[in-house]
Amino acid sequence: MTLLRNIDRNAERWLLLVFYVMLVITMAIEVLRREIFAYSSIWGEEIVRYSFIYLAWIGAAAAVKERAHIRIDVVMHYLGPRPKALLYIFGDLVMFAVAVIALYWSYEAVHVSAKFGSVTDGLRVSKVWFLMAVPTGFALMIWRLIQSFMRDIKSLRDGTPVFEGDKLFD
Repeated sequence: MTLLRNIDRNAERWLLLVFYVMLVITMAIEVLRREIFAYSSIWGEEIVRYSFIYLAWIGAAAAVKERAHIRIDVVMHYLGPRPKALLYIFGDLVMFAVAVIALYWSYEAVHVSAKFGSVTDGLRVSKVWFLMAVPTGFALMIWRLIQSFMRDIKSLRDGTPVFEGDKLFD
């Protein structure tokens, strides 16, 4: 159980680290190759592009988990714990509906790519692996939203302050 809890707590963080390191190392190698050897590869640019796409979608799921998305929360300062929790639950419900619809449509693109066997230009790898970034991101968001619902309902039931995430500015 402790392994699953650790994965749940740190999954996005580790995935973000892997894709960020892959992006930075590949980009650095490509810059050196281009500037020193006057040679560049098509696969390096693709790895950077697809790493960035995965980075963005996994980062979006991490932001849902930590309630770190940009929001205007001026009204929240004037609300009590119960209305604040209800407002957060409403916002999460709207985001959940959008994520479910987007998951369906993004998986449709993956399915079409798999059906026709499309491959990337440089790596010659199935595009399915890279198109899966979007449904993976939305699936992670849905999972984190379910966890958020459970956390908010518990706060609402117990009368404790709702989790608002870390503030960027105070």
